[in-house]
Amino acid sequence: MCAVIFRRDSEKLCLRKGELSCECCVRSMRDTKVQIIRVFRTRPFPPPTSAMLSVPSSSVASHRTYEFSSLRSMTRRWRSCALVVWLGLWSTVATAQTPSGKLSSVAPPARFNDANRATKLGNAFPDIDRLMSAFAERSTVPGMAYGIIIDGKLAHAGVSGLRDVSPKSRVDTSSVFRIASMTKSFTALAIMQLRDAGKLSLDASAERYVPELAKLRYATSDAPRITVRDLMSHSAGFPEDNPWGDQQLAATDAQLSQMILRGIPFSTSPATGYEYSNFGFAILGRIVQNVGGMPYPRYIRTMVLLPLGMTVTTLQSSDVKPSLLAHGYRRQDGAWLEEAQLPDGAFGSMGGMLTSVSDLSKWVGFMLSAWPARDGPEAGPLKRSSLREMQQVIRYNGGTAVRDASGAPMLSAGGYGYGLGVRQSCGFRTTIAHSGGLPGFGSIMKWLPDYGVGIVAMGNLTYTSWGAVSDHALEILAQTGGLQARAPQPAPVLLERRDQVSRLIANWNDTLADSLAAMNLYLDESKPRRRAAMQALRIAAGDNCKQEGDMVALNALRGSWRLRCATSDLRVTITLAPTEPAAVQALTVSSMKREESLDALPVCR
Repeated sequence: MCAVIFRRDSEKLCLRKGELSCECCVRSMRDTKVQIIRVFRTRPFPPPTSAMLSVPSSSVASHRTYEFSSLRSMTRRWRSCALVVWLGLWSTVATAQTPSGKLSSVAPPARFNDANRATKLGNAFPDIDRLMSAFAERSTVPGMAYGIIIDGKLAHAGVSGLRDVSPKSRVDTSSVFRIASMTKSFTALAIMQLRDAGKLSLDASAERYVPELAKLRYATSDAPRITVRDLMSHSAGFPEDNPWGDQQLAATDAQLSQMILRGIPFSTSPATGYEYSNFGFAILGRIVQNVGGMPYPRYIRTMVLLPLGMTVTTLQSSDVKPSLLAHGYRRQDGAWLEEAQLPDGAFGSMGGMLTSVSDLSKWVGFMLSAWPARDGPEAGPLKRSSLREMQQVIRYNGGTAVRDASGAPMLSAGGYGYGLGVRQSCGFRTTIAHSGGLPGFGSIMKWLPDYGVGIVAMGNLTYTSWGAVSDHALEILAQTGGLQARAPQPAPVLLERRDQVSRLIANWNDTLADSLAAMNLYLDESKPRRRAAMQALRIAAGDNCKQEGDMVALNALRGSWRLRCATSDLRVTITLAPTEPAAVQALTVSSMKREESLDALPVCR
């Protein structure tokens, strides 16, 4: 090994290794026109110790050198070349240095700006109660329970009607309803646990964990093998099977194996489209069982439910106390007919779960706890980054853009994550939800990650349809003014660049202009043109421009702010480059009216 201390004009230390000789190493450095500080030949030496790394910075200024003990015993028989470290800079060589202070690119987590947010949201609860009661009466739902979750806690719960029609037993907040396909998110979380533990790969062929799949006959010779990720996102290509799947809950493990071995038809080629598959989530339950080393119900209870304090939730209706169990009904000829409670089996992982409004609120609260991304200890059965991964679109499944009866635009676009649906609407950038329906029951859970708010609802009428009424409940919350998204916070370097750009617009200075710019800024538009454009806008706005209000950050390294000038305002937007320290790679300045807002335009307009 050959190593040499040298520095460039920028005073940054660079280290080159791997040359065959010191002469070669020194020659190559001279070719790059760097200043060589010192070259030593010595015996091999160990990596630097902590003592070598903790040297006063004053030593650097004086260009002192630290000589390893091996240098004091140099012999004429040189075995190798060694670096004499420029004092205190081993850490500079070994690891990239991240700017701190004003030039730090690390932003605080997004936060809510309204201290009275929860109180405002609470003002909506009476209206939501009236909304839900009207829905139950209109839809002839025997009984229901619902809850509003704010910042991970059940802030409000409501109930009405009967959990058991015959003795007229009323629903209360501890009543237990079957939630059907909402079970899929629990299965998906179990898979993510096993992935994070290194026990499986989402991109591995599913047949690695369920050998019966190895004999599956694919529709075409060029079809890829189904992966775990395909199953998690309804991308395996199996046909949609809701009516059929509802009646498979009681299937045994042996029967599930036989179903797979007999073959599964394909409606699409794997990994090419979205097709909702209960069969696919039954196979995921088998993966949890095979890889997790215990039956699926025990794994879910031990590894998922109990760590979250969900003590009432179960996969078997016989586990629920009769005084708590909601009976399921269908409406026929003006009467409620009771549906049989379906037993748990090999398909339970797709839709077998039963729970209460209190327990289900803990589940939604845990999902919401993943936001925003932040430092700090992890809590719960899955780390926050994996929870967020579950709540991203993995398989797009379409969108619609129409107008409602009043002519207002309506948008719904998105797809499926891992056991969860992800949508964008006119009102909310991201809505996470899943519904559940089985003979006798219908349920929903829905939450807004950016807002820290969610809703759950359960009814004991076949396929109780909660979609529209849950959206209406969120609209009522929004009308309070308390439903505001967390505001992204700017990194210190973004605030520093804002101040520099504001000074530059007020009084152009070439040195300042160069100090804040990324290497592309004046290649994209020359410095003279930018200077002239800024001057023209400033003069047109009456000059005497000063910052007004806070920056509106789109993220840690992009944001806009207002310059209030004598007669009108200027909008300034910058985006920082992926460098350390982060410099300005994009800069726009435009005129704006006094009454204009810096906030982004609505999605639907």
